[in-house]
Amino acid sequence: MTVHFIGAGPGAPDLLTLRGRDLIAACPVCLYAGSLVPAAVLDHCPPDARVINTAPMDLDTIIAEMRAATDAGHDVARLHSGDLSVWSAMGEQVRRLKALGIAFTVTPGVPSFAAAAATLGAELTLPGIAQSVVLTRTPGRASTMPGGETLTNFAATGATLAIHLSIQNLPRVVADLTPAYGADCPVAVVYRASWPDQRVIRATLATLQAAMEDGIERTALILVGRALAQSGFDDSKLYAAEYDRRYRPQTADSPWASWREGDD
Repeated sequence: MTVHFIGAGPGAPDLLTLRGRDLIAACPVCLYAGSLVPAAVLDHCPPDARVINTAPMDLDTIIAEMRAATDAGHDVARLHSGDLSVWSAMGEQVRRLKALGIAFTVTPGVPSFAAAAATLGAELTLPGIAQSVVLTRTPGRASTMPGGETLTNFAATGATLAIHLSIQNLPRVVADLTPAYGADCPVAVVYRASWPDQRVIRATLATLQAAMEDGIERTALILVGRALAQSGFDDSKLYAAEYDRRYRPQTADSPWASWREGDD
């Protein structure tokens, strides 16, 4: 029997992947991450499924539920919000399952930074402006940060920053980023991206704190970078008429006409 870790997406129930939906529907036991997973996603569970909210549970109790289910011959759907590759606490669960010899799979989900960018109608990597996106956070009660992973270090690259789990540290975020990005750098805070009560605040580093609205104390993503201005950038070469593409050569005489490896 298998534990299926499933990224439930950022909030909107229809952003759940088809694979995730089908796995949920096939599992008689479902463990889900509290208020971060919308109730409509749980509607995909079988009618007689054992559905468990893990919010008040510790790691040992969660693993015990998984072990009991698999010992009884049941597959388990383990739902986390967003995508499992970042800040999901999946790693510590997988480590325990490996030690117990319990099989598992991982199904990715739509990450919150992608949902936030979609809400803004923004591409986070623009030619000549930014070609990297850094997913990071500030230190919190649950997790410290390695010494080299500071906002000031990331800001020095000029990359677009997607700062998670840090809305409560907003003054520090602004202070750390302003020297490198400048006070006029565009910023967006997206609260509960894709949920019905989603809110968006657009500002600059200089005006962000004054622009913040009451009630935004968690579940908000901070996006920072010149790419958010969506202006002053060059067109990419991808669709330029004169650009000879490896996979889509312009002519039969192109040096790439018979090339079958590499990228555009």
